[in-house]
Amino acid sequence: MAAAQAGDQRAYARLLTDSVALIRAVARRQGVAVDALDDVVQETLMTVHRVRHTYDPSRSYDAWLSAIASRRAIDILRSHGRRDRREVHDEFAFDTHADRDDASAGTERDQDARRLRKAIETLPPGQREAVEQLGLKERSLAEAAELTGRKTGALKVNLHRALKTLRDRLSGES
Repeated sequence: MAAAQAGDQRAYARLLTDSVALIRAVARRQGVAVDALDDVVQETLMTVHRVRHTYDPSRSYDAWLSAIASRRAIDILRSHGRRDRREVHDEFAFDTHADRDDASAGTERDQDARRLRKAIETLPPGQREAVEQLGLKERSLAEAAELTGRKTGALKVNLHRALKTLRDRLSGES
């Protein structure tokens, strides 16, 4: 490492290549899974490259590298632990959840659309108009204001109230 710090590129390349075995051993001792060892090696080598100027040639390179590898292994273990807690590993998920192309899913979507249309029809005229113009026809506030002759503020308020009413009505039916 001292030669690499002095600018010897071949010594640096050899050092990095020779460091892989020690990094893998440290990661395995930390309990890193075999399929994540390469991640630890890569992260460790990148860290070594970034902080190589901090290495003190009077001290052990293996101890310095082991400390870095140990930290990177812990980082990988933590990230995998967080990911594993969020992911669901269900062998039967494909069998128990309907496909998007499933006929019952299509029927359910149609029923939901009919319920929504009926709920929109029961809204007061100003709210219904705001939902139709801004939500269903996807017009901008300026376009809807021009078409309806109403102010943009009034349209916003009516849309907000309509969405709250629809949310309350439709969640109450579920």
